[in-house]
Amino acid sequence: MRTSLACGALMGMWLGTALAEDDVESVRARSNPAQGYCERVRGTSRAEAALEWAPEVFASVGAVNAGVAIGGNDDTPLGSPKMRVTAGLGYDFVGIYRGRTLRSRAEAECRRYQALAALQGALARGSRLGETEALQARARALAEALPQAETLVSSLREELRDGSATLEELNAVQVRLDQLRSLARDTEQARARLGLEPAVAEGQDLGALLTAFESADDQVEALAGGLRRARAWRVSLRGGYDEVFDEILDVDQDTPLFGQLTVGYNIGHLWQGKANAQAREGRRQETRDAVDSAPRQVRQLLGELRLTEQGEQQRLREVSTLVSDLEGQLREVEQLETRQVRRFRDYLLLELARLKAEQAYLGAHLKTLQSLLGGVKS
Repeated sequence: MRTSLACGALMGMWLGTALAEDDVESVRARSNPAQGYCERVRGTSRAEAALEWAPEVFASVGAVNAGVAIGGNDDTPLGSPKMRVTAGLGYDFVGIYRGRTLRSRAEAECRRYQALAALQGALARGSRLGETEALQARARALAEALPQAETLVSSLREELRDGSATLEELNAVQVRLDQLRSLARDTEQARARLGLEPAVAEGQDLGALLTAFESADDQVEALAGGLRRARAWRVSLRGGYDEVFDEILDVDQDTPLFGQLTVGYNIGHLWQGKANAQAREGRRQETRDAVDSAPRQVRQLLGELRLTEQGEQQRLREVSTLVSDLEGQLREVEQLETRQVRRFRDYLLLELARLKAEQAYLGAHLKTLQSLLGGVKS
């Protein structure tokens, strides 16, 4: 009866955890921290690029001195003001480059923010980074061991009633079972807490992610410099309707149209190259070395993870040695049939279950840590 209740509770705990994980995943899918930012910068760039790519429609109405001179002295006026109407289209061909650069900069800003969000998620988890897969591995190992342990203790209780087991023997095994249950509860609570934190790509190489962030950040500055350089140039074409209305002189305009190509260059462009290079290099240094910058904090975190990796490698070797020793003892004990030997076997089984759960945790954690540290040099 107790075994059934324990198994039912264990299944309920797993089901609740699975449902909680589904809820967490659905929340993560709806609250991608980079999605809103990327939509905003893309929309902004499209709005700005639309003005750069589209032609300009212009029109003007005014009065001009359009009369003809009478006489030869300088005091003769040109005539009374005449009405003039001008309308047409203008297009600056440099706008094609500016529009494309604005869209490219928006994509670079999006990639930068995506990498930054992932790095900040890793920083929020800190030294616990990489534990998701490790906790899952421990939970699987305990889920396999607990039913067998429950059955073992139930059988020992029956033997106690029959007088073939002592209370001390039952208590010794019961303590080991309670330790396994406590470890299972702690594992599920740790998994639940991790589920509430920002999503982190556990197997992603932090070095590659850091490189992607710095590359996108550098590209943003390079494209911004390109936009600054483009302001020095103007290649525009204007054309349309242009007519002067003079009822007295009856100015004759067979074709009241005009066209004009304008090329402009600001000589300040000659000094922009060095200034843009200085700005780009300064941004690289600021991103890399600022006290509160994500790259600097991530590099510090990577150092801590390397220390964790080294410690857990040593611990895994120790635990693996213990598991091998206990498995060897268990094989020898199972060949004997005495009651005292069977009690020792029960103790070995429960202790072996605990060590295998720890071994599974360490193995999975080390695998994840090695993926996280794969592309970063010590």
